[in-house]
Amino acid sequence: MISSKKFLLGILFLFLVKFGLGQATNSIILIETNLGNIKLMLYKETPKHRKNFLQLIENKHFDGTLFYRVIKGFVAQGGSQDSRNAAAGKMIGYGDSNRTIESEFNDRFFHKKGAIAAPRKPDKVNVFKESDVSQFYIAHGRVFSDEELTLMEKEINVPLRKKIVKKYLTKSKRAVLDSLKKAKKVDEFRTIAKQIKGSIEFEYSSTNEKLEFSEARRKAYTTVGGVPHLDNNYTVFGEVISGFDVLDKIANLKTDANDRPYTDVKMKVKILKY
Repeated sequence: MISSKKFLLGILFLFLVKFGLGQATNSIILIETNLGNIKLMLYKETPKHRKNFLQLIENKHFDGTLFYRVIKGFVAQGGSQDSRNAAAGKMIGYGDSNRTIESEFNDRFFHKKGAIAAPRKPDKVNVFKESDVSQFYIAHGRVFSDEELTLMEKEINVPLRKKIVKKYLTKSKRAVLDSLKKAKKVDEFRTIAKQIKGSIEFEYSSTNEKLEFSEARRKAYTTVGGVPHLDNNYTVFGEVISGFDVLDKIANLKTDANDRPYTDVKMKVKILKY
């Protein structure tokens, strides 16, 4: 027979696990749809997004909502409250909540196919890239070549570097360097040039605006595919672990001018493991 003390300890343990007060673990959830099921893992390394998503599931927030915005080769987005029982052709996706969560960017997590992430408002009204807590999207994307990824890096990094160079190598600084060069004052020229170069390299290396694909990201984007241009702009907080065929079915649905599938894809979301 279990003692009351052991019983209470057991209840306490379950409470700690459920509400994240014990050691954090990856959570497993199940999205049931009329096209099949998708199982996802929510990362323990993005605790705010993970906790919020679990709370929404517990409150039945997603049940009956739609995958209302579907773009093949891009994303399948859903969970907005105003998609529940929405009439055909109705503009949806605005939700009913103004609450946001601060971004939780992590270099380990990126928009490979199957990544689950949080949408958000544009930079103009959302400087800190805070996430919308009421809906989500799953990356579908496509497979890229190494050459395409390298070109993407250059398109971002070359203009960025030029901007930083212009910031430190100003007209006045150029004039000083030119005068020292003409006067053959080599030591003075090298001292100033070294300072300018150091400032440029420091800012370029420390900025989070540049794009550099790690080996892991390159491997993922050139094999399973994804949506690389979304990285570091939207918080990725989980990934699909089974049901990729269902994701493909959803992505392949015919859609209207607003990217809403003509066939409604309703969802019911369950927690399999906290």
